[in-house]
Amino acid sequence: MQCSWKAVLLLALASIAIQYTAIRTFTAKSFHSCPIPNPVNCSLSQDTDVADRLCDENPTFPYNLSRKTHVLILATTRSGSSFVGQLFNQHFDVFYLFEPLYHVQYTLIPKLTQSKSTTDRRVMLGASRDLLRSLYDCDLYFLENYIKPQPVNHTTDRLFRRGASKALCSPPVCESLGAVDLHLEEGDCVKKCGTLNLTLATESCREHGHVAIKTVRVPEVSDLRALVEDPRLNLKVIQLVRDPRGILASRSETFRDTYRLWRIWDGTGRKPYNLDVTQLTTVCEDFWNSVSTGLNRPPWLKGKYMLLRYEDLARNPMKKTEEIYDFLGIPMDSNVERWIQNNTRGDRSSSKHKYGTVRNSAATAEKWRFRLSYEIVAFTQHACQQVLAQLGYKTAGSEEELKNLSISLVEERDFLPFS
Repeated sequence: MQCSWKAVLLLALASIAIQYTAIRTFTAKSFHSCPIPNPVNCSLSQDTDVADRLCDENPTFPYNLSRKTHVLILATTRSGSSFVGQLFNQHFDVFYLFEPLYHVQYTLIPKLTQSKSTTDRRVMLGASRDLLRSLYDCDLYFLENYIKPQPVNHTTDRLFRRGASKALCSPPVCESLGAVDLHLEEGDCVKKCGTLNLTLATESCREHGHVAIKTVRVPEVSDLRALVEDPRLNLKVIQLVRDPRGILASRSETFRDTYRLWRIWDGTGRKPYNLDVTQLTTVCEDFWNSVSTGLNRPPWLKGKYMLLRYEDLARNPMKKTEEIYDFLGIPMDSNVERWIQNNTRGDRSSSKHKYGTVRNSAATAEKWRFRLSYEIVAFTQHACQQVLAQLGYKTAGSEEELKNLSISLVEERDFLPFS
């Protein structure tokens, strides 16, 4: 049966409407799918109300049909993000990636450091969002644009911290491991597994129910708005914060060359005239701006944002982890519980390297009080007074108060997720 001109016109209008809807869904919360009459057989199209009838008679579906939960841990360097990342890395149904944006940064801005200007740091945001979008879709081939030298036949030995991802050190990505290798150290994984096959990694990602990514290379949650509003994703952001005094102490010890002048000040009591204070103030400004956005509860973040203080997690890791998984809507499995029990009660020598996660978590959260001089603490408190108050961190009025662990410098706060 031939199509009438009215049917053809109806189909054309329907096509235009579909394209318009597709564009609008970039900021919409869901994607509605309605059957479209087949142009080969136009019998249904004789009814001018067919489109409305079809939509009324058929259910609507979210675009993200799999309903995978996509998790982004938004943090800054030395804030406890490696520790938080392990809470997802250990979950049997979570595909976890450690800092994939490292490759974007060192391809686009090779010499970028924490002290660079805001303009420099934001050069990479567009590329970072594109990469994150692809990774959440389990398209790991997109990483090849930023890995140097470029992978050959989709294999590489240059993926940053590959060993920090359990999924990339397990079958089918790594078939050479046996039962005794289930708890490999990061370096041993790389040695035993050899080069990374991105095709196998992509397959592994697709087999997992959820994808989690940790990054310290996105300054603020507002930089992620396009991803949060993307209806193809079910993205939830966990913003991890830490007392800026603790961050400064940890960075000074870990990045000794970069923070050499802070160390000189701490050791001599004399503040160097050329001290780069932006190494501190940038952290506080990013925290203030990002947390303000989250706490203001804009509609686009509803159900998508959780603020997490490292100190709260360190003091009660099991309880806070349960709250995290409850926010995500993912059942917490026994592997995560076991990892928490084994990795939050270590002694001072437990952590073998600067990114280690085996530690006495409660003691680690307070250790900065004995690492920094009171002069540096007082300077930090003045420079970051707004964000300290915002996040519930108390100031120390004297050296005696600073060193007295019976005096808590963390207020009791309950930052409920925006639901």
